Amino acid sequence: AGTRLVKVQLPWGEKLDFHGIIDLISMKAFAGEGKAASEIPAEYKNTVEEARQTLMEAAAEGEDALLEKYLESGELTQDELLRGLKQVFQNGAFIPVFVSAAGHEKGVGPLLNAIIDLMPSPAEHPDIVAHGKAGDEKLHESDAGPATLYVWKTTADPFVGKMTYFKVISGTLVADAHLWNQTKGVDERMGGLHIQRGKEALPIKNVHAGDIAVVSKLSMTTTGDTLCDKNHPLTIDSPNYPSPLYQVAIHPKTQADAAKISPTLTRLCEEDLTLTWHNEHSTGQTILAGMGDQHIDVAVRRAQTKFQVGLTTEEPKVPYREGITRKASAQYRHKKQSGGSGQFGEVHLRIEPYLEGDFDFTDELVGMNLSKSYLPPIEKGIRAAMDKGVFAGYPLSNVRVIVYDGKEHPVDSKPVAFETAGREAFKIAVNEAGPVLFEPIMNVRVVVPDANMGDVMGDMNTRRGRVQGTESERGNTVVMATVPLAEMLRYTTQLRSITGGRGYFSMELERYDVVPAHIAGPIMEAHKKEMEAKKEE
Repeated sequence: AGTRLVKVQLPWGEKLDFHGIIDLISMKAFAGEGKAASEIPAEYKNTVEEARQTLMEAAAEGEDALLEKYLESGELTQDELLRGLKQVFQNGAFIPVFVSAAGHEKGVGPLLNAIIDLMPSPAEHPDIVAHGKAGDEKLHESDAGPATLYVWKTTADPFVGKMTYFKVISGTLVADAHLWNQTKGVDERMGGLHIQRGKEALPIKNVHAGDIAVVSKLSMTTTGDTLCDKNHPLTIDSPNYPSPLYQVAIHPKTQADAAKISPTLTRLCEEDLTLTWHNEHSTGQTILAGMGDQHIDVAVRRAQTKFQVGLTTEEPKVPYREGITRKASAQYRHKKQSGGSGQFGEVHLRIEPYLEGDFDFTDELVGMNLSKSYLPPIEKGIRAAMDKGVFAGYPLSNVRVIVYDGKEHPVDSKPVAFETAGREAFKIAVNEAGPVLFEPIMNVRVVVPDANMGDVMGDMNTRRGRVQGTESERGNTVVMATVPLAEMLRYTTQLRSITGGRGYFSMELERYDVVPAHIAGPIMEAHKKEMEAKKEE
């Protein structure tokens, strides 16, 4: 079984009538900030008794002696209750549930007290494994150990610059000390040490094992890095972050924003490692990817408020690929006569599907019709056509080109003429070679409550998905399917509405497959119209 949740507090009222919290340990009610205790209102008596009993059962699992006592008498003292709860929370058997409305300062005091009473201190933390020169070392959170810091957050402050949040795993840190970044292999000076209290920064001279602090203006250090003594290098594993599931294409609002878009996206992704960005070569778009629409919205707003960079978003294009299905041959003569010498080049080529790689260029030239010195410009022209796409505007791959003949002119033949002739001959051949569009097919793993399994599988079928199988996992059903990426662009939002926010999924690229004709047709038609419109301009 997975980790279980247990209520430590109950809400006193709800929505606009939320007065404060009812504490199940002290069995008192705390209104507002929670400074003064009062008796529990009579109407909550039965609910409170029931919840207290559940809490006591959870605490009894902390120690064998407590379990024996609870089974005999059905009761635990206040101290025993706290001792048992601390134990089950520390070993991860239960997760405590608290109540507060921090924005209205209700329930904050009891929450902070509960953290002190029930949560493990750094000294009680299990030893952390670090990788050193001589193998793995166990680090205990004590000032006497080797100096080791783990960076868990990085932010960019418009006034201070880069701020690095870290936890001292072992040893102590003195202001202005030099530490070695083992992950990046650079030396960093720890100047400007402080502790954050809300927006206020409190300068400090020493940071002890187990403490969290902030240092500004580190040059190379990012989230997940380990800082240590250069003579005792250590590395702590950083967590595996989930793969982004929701993508948008990003555009700058103004010309001034365009210049700042790249450093801004890099800083946003440094601050939040579940965000990533890249330039998609096949569509020419800048893609920002995160965990969902709200996640992306917050990042775009942060770019505006924090870095004064305006961004607009739209649904990204699918990175299709062009390909061919059979052999074809074509020839093209490029002839241009203007004042002085002209341009002349004629290319005869054959193309065929090439599954061993993206591109292969060879020749079968014999005799003197075409000099081999013109092969590089012909290849250059073909590569340019493959890059831009021939019939749908997407890169073309898995093609072998064989140049078997051609003609040249002793005066007018130039490399640029053969570049054009090669490109145009290639385009004609592609259109004769059974051109098809390929789309990315994703391996999708959806985890949903059992009750929603039917709806999710029905929805998969409408997305051209093929369900590969299902399995059970902790009261949930895991649906495995292969689905085209084109149908998954907004799946995060859809899955949330089907499952009431309780379903989640992950996906990775499995292969490229042919796009059905009824979908490929409109894509090619739209590209044709776009090219015609450009010609008219």
